[in-house]
Amino acid sequence: MSNRENSRDSGEHVTEKILLGVIMAAAPQPVYWLGNDTLRVSAALFAENRRRLCQGLKAKDGVVSKSVVVLQGGEQKQRYCTDTDLLFRQESFFHWAFGVTEPDCYGAIDVDSGKSILFVPKLPESYATWMGEIFSKEHFKEKYAADEVQYACDIADVLSNLRPAVLLTLRGQNTDSGSICREASFEGISRFQVNNTLLHPVIVECRLIKTDMELEVLRYTNRVSSEAHKMVMKNVKPGQKEYEMESLFQHYCYTKGGMRHTSYTCICGTGNNSSVLHYGHAGAPNDKTVVDGDMCLFDMGGEYYCYSSDITCSFPANGKFTADQRAIYEAVLKSSRTVMAAIKPGVKWTDMHRLADRVHLEELVKIGILHGSVEDMLKVHLGSVFMPHGLGHLLGIDVHDVGGYPEGVDRINEPGLRSLRMGRLVQERMVLTVEPGIYFINHLLDQALANSTQSCFINNQVLARFRGFGGVRIEDDIAVTADGIELLTCVPRTVEEIEAFMADSAKPFSPDVKSEKF
Repeated sequence: MSNRENSRDSGEHVTEKILLGVIMAAAPQPVYWLGNDTLRVSAALFAENRRRLCQGLKAKDGVVSKSVVVLQGGEQKQRYCTDTDLLFRQESFFHWAFGVTEPDCYGAIDVDSGKSILFVPKLPESYATWMGEIFSKEHFKEKYAADEVQYACDIADVLSNLRPAVLLTLRGQNTDSGSICREASFEGISRFQVNNTLLHPVIVECRLIKTDMELEVLRYTNRVSSEAHKMVMKNVKPGQKEYEMESLFQHYCYTKGGMRHTSYTCICGTGNNSSVLHYGHAGAPNDKTVVDGDMCLFDMGGEYYCYSSDITCSFPANGKFTADQRAIYEAVLKSSRTVMAAIKPGVKWTDMHRLADRVHLEELVKIGILHGSVEDMLKVHLGSVFMPHGLGHLLGIDVHDVGGYPEGVDRINEPGLRSLRMGRLVQERMVLTVEPGIYFINHLLDQALANSTQSCFINNQVLARFRGFGGVRIEDDIAVTADGIELLTCVPRTVEEIEAFMADSAKPFSPDVKSEKF
């Protein structure tokens, strides 16, 4: 793993950083800050994102002069048919370009000049009674460092004055959800020539590669979320409810980190629930009582200013690993460390998944659950019985960030790999999760035992000992450097670190620096 200080930028990027620093020194940028020890995020982050987007569009065939990007932000919505507001979170593409926290906005970017126009809602007088002060357009101009601010109701007239040759709107498929992102629409858009195919692939590629400022926010979300996981690890004990640990994590992230949102629904599985990959949903809402001897699998991440983290810690509820728990945990830890040592620009992410599978199978042979040739096991996809999900995914403004399968890169239709959320080559400045796991999921085990090509490798007598074990997942967030990775997550990982940390409630965790170099 490359140290953060040792990561090398290209000469072009260094020049851009110097120029940006000169601009910021000449005209200090407004910041997003929630006080206390929370991170200050400069509006320059989003100005730089808009600059990169314009640069990418200018280099793309089909984008003509006088093109204007139009993005629509998220809308404030109510719960079903009631007047109860849902907690608003900004639409991700719009946030990436403008950093705006308020709902019902639009943004326009003149591709030729880079000029930005933010369109905010013109609020009724009653807003001041129920919701608070109605701010001026100048207030939003200063808050977000936009070049111009207008009212959303005037968007058609304002854009007409720009005389654009074409409006570039956003339409494309999210390769994780299969959903189509929302295309900007407003009254009067029919006046304009609109292209909704050119923007999406360019903005996705921009989001894929993180700037220095974005990396700093992601380091922050990981630092706070790591501390929150450590707080949970210190406080968990048999007799508690899983949701108490969820609550403690959220409380720490909000009080210490200003994180009102989590990146996703918290997964707090104990005992057999730790084998449920997306546990914590409404049908299984982290409501089991923690039992002495349970393995805990806590997958939780805080989100700051829409930037995500995604961390999983697995450990025994009573703070002491049994021999079987240790064996499975160390198998997954070996997989995690082997993969992270192999990651660098140019490697195939699918190869990293296969590497994790191989290590798992080798370790399961040593434990005695499997026997025979690992090469032959790989041919019949036995690894997916124990790790049915993908190795990891892109991370950024969305926890499953965009860009995993661009045009021309197809999913591999094999067990395990078909669930992998990225199929492309690893690139410098990508941020990824590395989350191998071994799980004992009854229906997958039963299917494997009924399949003669897989059951021949399984020692059912030993496997029976692990029925009800649950699972182990170890998930870290990494930033890819020029020659390796920067590990963003910082929690106890070895068995010895976990046991010592959980045994001494007063002693803070201090990682062995040597153990964190890959």
